[in-house]
Amino acid sequence: MLIGHLGDDVKLHYFEAGNCIGRFPLATNETYTNKTTGEKVSNTEWHNIVVRNKAAEICEKYAKKGDKMYVEGRLKNRQWQGEDGQTRYSTEIQVTDFTFLTAKPDAPDGAMSGQRPAAAQVHSRPAAPQTTAPVDQEDDLPF
Repeated sequence: MLIGHLGDDVKLHYFEAGNCIGRFPLATNETYTNKTTGEKVSNTEWHNIVVRNKAAEICEKYAKKGDKMYVEGRLKNRQWQGEDGQTRYSTEIQVTDFTFLTAKPDAPDGAMSGQRPAAAQVHSRPAAPQTTAPVDQEDDLPF
């Protein structure tokens, strides 16, 4: 789970089957006071965010560079060979849920962007298969 600011607009890439993937950097900040010097220290970490399909299209439409956003997902490590022959590594956040946190001036009644139309808060977890267990009429236990 991360809360941060978009470092760039969402970049979409479409595939032949009509699916798409969106990528953008997210900056998280940490600020603390050094106890020995009393100096205020600020650190910024950058995270590679990946959203897929409808969630990617929603992010591309509503999220802009600098907007604050909550993302939830899982880590994915990737490895590849660079053009120079060196092995490269990256870690991405594969988003399963997100919420826009920046208030938009064009939103009615000063609503937060997380309260935009129903599509603004997206859960992109795969749907669990629905199974129905047989009901035992003689057993009235609640579990």
